[in-house]
Amino acid sequence: MRTLAVVGGGVIGLSVAWRAAESGWSVTVFDPAAGSGASWVAGGMLAPLSEGWPGEDEALEFGAAALARWPEFADRIRAATGVPVFVAEQTLTVALDAADAADLRTIADFVTGHGHELRLLDRPGVREVEPDLARTVRAGLLAPTEPAVDNRALVEALRRCCARAGVHIRAESVSAVDDLDHDRIVLATGAAAARLWPSLPVRPVKGEILRLRHRPGAPPPPRRVIRARVHGRPLYLVPRGDGIVVGATQYEAGFDTAVTVAGVRDLIADAEAVLPALGEYELWETSAGARPGTPDNLPLIGRLTDRVIVAAGHGRNGILGVPITAEAVAALLADEVLAEAKAAEPHRFSEVSAPSSSGGIR
Repeated sequence: MRTLAVVGGGVIGLSVAWRAAESGWSVTVFDPAAGSGASWVAGGMLAPLSEGWPGEDEALEFGAAALARWPEFADRIRAATGVPVFVAEQTLTVALDAADAADLRTIADFVTGHGHELRLLDRPGVREVEPDLARTVRAGLLAPTEPAVDNRALVEALRRCCARAGVHIRAESVSAVDDLDHDRIVLATGAAAARLWPSLPVRPVKGEILRLRHRPGAPPPPRRVIRARVHGRPLYLVPRGDGIVVGATQYEAGFDTAVTVAGVRDLIADAEAVLPALGEYELWETSAGARPGTPDNLPLIGRLTDRVIVAAGHGRNGILGVPITAEAVAALLADEVLAEAKAAEPHRFSEVSAPSSSGGIR
């Protein structure tokens, strides 16, 4: 039986491992703490349409292709584990001032021009769909096909899927690709990918996130994902069964995952500007993770050598990219290429090459 080493046990690595095991590979995942990194901290938004912007055509189409695969992928997870992962069915992006409202119109024109559905809402339209939002909200952009998932439920479900498929998870770090003698290797180490393959243009982007618990008497969480920009800072509110996830700050701070007072302050203040009742919730958890960023905000999915494949650099869209990445890697393992993932080919960056110390890498 062909052997596969997956280095990295976040949602990308686990989904790749599950898909490969179902295709007949003997799979081992290497991660000292599988599922505990950025995958555990994430908000779980699936919002490539709401984030569309003129000129970013490839990012829009890659994200839309990923989004289209999520319903079937979630059904497969539920069939295998009984775990439902969706927590919201739609995304609403709101504007608090005229400039942001103009940006919503720009996004709507660009995205609908590519054949995807978005609906502009005026102030009464926003209040009709989410009546507890602040009265200062003046416009909205509704994405009826953009849901959200519970990232932690997803991590646990993927671990169970891997166990059922015979994947071995070893709580070990890998310090060099040459240490592995498997037939194929997938690098799925997120923001740390460049530590094993230094030419990969992946960097850590720090993001802080809050988890708030609903308290008796407080208004319920919104039914949809709520996105906004407040004082120039991006904000999202993602409903959970017991409250709301609030995120996320964005810093170029390396692998620092300490939660700062300023980060918590800004997130709470910005969130209350959009959903005033948030102050009645309980501050349950603060956390931070390192998103794996790339220069063009597209991931790196492709062959580095005949034996080594990379699946990293998904940025803030790691959860969104799970099903398409698993499918793209499965194609590469079969010596094929998934057409919808061509934009993520790592050699679009000329600096990507084999490590100088690669030696026996084939």
